[in-house]
Amino acid sequence: QVQLVDSGGGLVQAGGSLRLSCAASGRIFSIYVMGWFRQNPGKEREFVAAIRWGASTTYYADSVKGRFTISRDNAKNTVYLQMNSLKPEDTAIYYCASADPTGYRSYSASSSYTNWGQGTQVTVSL
Repeated sequence: QVQLVDSGGGLVQAGGSLRLSCAASGRIFSIYVMGWFRQNPGKEREFVAAIRWGASTTYYADSVKGRFTISRDNAKNTVYLQMNSLKPEDTAIYYCASADPTGYRSYSASSSYTNWGQGTQVTVSL
């Protein structure tokens, strides 16, 4: 089992920046991909970005491409999501998640991920 603790959310004005962190512990060796998703009340969880744990390959949703950057620090077992040029529509609870190779289908499918953080609220005001 992998335990994930995400943090870094907050309230920011449109155009501002935030950096989210996701610290992983437990069976780190089993991680294949780490991802960030976001969700608003009454809506489905939406893919934001993902990164291969053992490589530098990154993936982004079209809505955040060019504004968000996902990165990892293997020494700290931590994944980051740098969010720049934030927009009100980026407001959501952001969750980090980890996927192992078993049952993995796609970096953008939430069903591919087996472990989830508790979520951190990001609010972008006008």
